[in-house]
Amino acid sequence: MTQIASTKTPDAQRVAIVSGTGKTGRAIADAVSAAGHVPVPLGRRDLTDPTAALRGCHAAYLMAPNLHSDELGLIEMLLDSSHRAGIERIVYHSVAAPYAPSMPHHLAKAEAEDRVRRSSLPFTIVQPCAYIENLLPGLRETPPAISVAYSADTPFGLIGLRDVGEAAARLLTTEDHLGATLELGGPELVSVGDVARAAGQVLGAMVGIEVTNPAAWSAAQEARADSGIDARERAWLTAMFDYYDRYGLPCGSAGIPAILGREARSLDEVLAEELHTSLGESRL
Repeated sequence: MTQIASTKTPDAQRVAIVSGTGKTGRAIADAVSAAGHVPVPLGRRDLTDPTAALRGCHAAYLMAPNLHSDELGLIEMLLDSSHRAGIERIVYHSVAAPYAPSMPHHLAKAEAEDRVRRSSLPFTIVQPCAYIENLLPGLRETPPAISVAYSADTPFGLIGLRDVGEAAARLLTTEDHLGATLELGGPELVSVGDVARAAGQVLGAMVGIEVTNPAAWSAAQEARADSGIDARERAWLTAMFDYYDRYGLPCGSAGIPAILGREARSLDEVLAEELHTSLGESRL
């Protein structure tokens, strides 16, 4: 079990972070540590005995791996284990627009939300939108470009990952917003086209946009022997891209100010921070 070093305070709490070794888990762990508490990231191997893994922690962030085949079953198991381990506070990582029947992995989160509400554990549910950072890999290429399998013009409440981490840390280490369900979106709705324009300003270069449609993306993935995406995941992602193509993923902006007392960082701020860091590293 991995722990991240922390400057402990006299009231330091141990905070379990399920799926804590991925990018979201690392952002939460960093924020928990910065707040003077002790993050306990838990990966798959740590959960062979989930009650033992959670024991000794005050709070737990419950988050399924991306596109998990049985999110409801996983969350039910984690809730039961949290009861047995004496967890006093849980935060569940859902998604913006969970009740979207055409997107199976979103719908699974809606079902898991219901189970969390009936768990009798003190809870908060967060519903983050897609991360701005998801689009960074292509922006760090030469030439910079964004490739998506849906319209570049539909609206999203894109949010910076650090804001999600700091909000989660606050919820995990206080009693703020008990029983609440909070959307975590950026301060304004933006499109992929807006991301390309903002990134171009930071980079001082034209950012290309390559748009394909969900069906073409699916066919291309199926034809690749090394895609690393199985048939179920491909079907679920195709459904998500089809939804994005039609509707985007609008998300409310009030959650971050309610939790942190400030607005989420804007698209321009996140891109300036992330891409300037990349530019600085490339010049070393």
